[in-house]
Amino acid sequence: MKAMILAAGRGERLRPLTDHTPKPLIDVGSRSLIGHHLAGLARAGFGDVVINVAYRGRQIIDALGDGRAWGLRLHFSEEQPGELDTGGGVRNALPLLGDGAFALISADVFTDFDYARLRHRDDADVHCVLVDNPPHHIDGDFGLDGRALVDAAPRYTYAGMGVFDTARFAARDTQRFALSAVIQEAMQAGRASGERHAGRWIDVGRPSALEQARAVACGGHVAG
Repeated sequence: MKAMILAAGRGERLRPLTDHTPKPLIDVGSRSLIGHHLAGLARAGFGDVVINVAYRGRQIIDALGDGRAWGLRLHFSEEQPGELDTGGGVRNALPLLGDGAFALISADVFTDFDYARLRHRDDADVHCVLVDNPPHHIDGDFGLDGRALVDAAPRYTYAGMGVFDTARFAARDTQRFALSAVIQEAMQAGRASGERHAGRWIDVGRPSALEQARAVACGGHVAG
């Protein structure tokens, strides 16, 4: 199974820090934010990782290289900033992903989730990792009925991690669309599953969250 990291965002809420450094390359402890993901994917047995880039994309490509520093093979899908949204970014990367299921991770999160779990998910078109709702997203996104992802309370927050089938993106006839549209379609078709992660998870979208992630990384609470 291949993996993909969404790393094309602008990081507006972290300005001015992101004016000259793309968000995935911001230091969180001894590694960059995206470096923690790459280390976790390597530990989990992944080999090929696709990364979509847009804002300061060349800076990310130059910093990460071919992936051999992590024992990985990196493949980059370049976009124009703001052009495709999250789902469209995946669709644009389909030639690099091939056919079938792949793990999808947002570069914006900092977590101790074991990515090896994504290699053994349910037989569904979409599998989402959920977390308890953070203060900035108290209403949540999806509920769970056993392992089935449902539109019902209590709702949890999509953690920016999951497994998706490429066919769900190939079937779309538009270039720009959100990942949430793919999840909703699969859920309505009864083809979406989920699991709740009760461990460490931080959405590094605000300066306060970045400081929290850095404190955790320095304290050694997140593997990587």
